[in-house]
Amino acid sequence: MNEPGDPLAPRTDRPLRLGTGIPPEDARTFVRELYAAARADRDEERAEADFEREE
Repeated sequence: MNEPGDPLAPRTDRPLRLGTGIPPEDARTFVRELYAAARADRDEERAEADFEREE
């Protein structure tokens, strides 16, 4: 189902177990996009906090 060594595999497997008819590639794409967006938000928050500390 998932590629060996894929760090997002456990998160990809969950939507596949919860819903029927979800293509595995769609689940992988969704999880990767969600993870990338969350990471970008976290990086932005850290950058703002660093800026605030430096002022």
